Amino acid sequence: MSDEIPVKEIGALLDEVSTKVPKLITSLMSTLYSPEAGSSMGKAVGNLYKELLDSGIPKEDAQQMAKDYMRTLTSIANILKND
Repeated sequence: MSDEIPVKEIGALLDEVSTKVPKLITSLMSTLYSPEAGSSMGKAVGNLYKELLDSGIPKEDAQQMAKDYMRTLTSIANILKND
């Protein structure tokens, strides 16, 4: 067994990662901030709110839970945006 570090292979791997990761992040960002994403997010929050009400959660609690859900989705999008 060799104790040599495969420098060429590691370099090639890092080169590949450095080209693919930015493209992945750009693709994710365009998906998160597209009109379709906004529509989907609105539907998701609205459906959550409706389901909470339908399951007997008081209106005020359901509103707060829907707001928290929206904040969570926004926080995730912001984390991805800043990376």
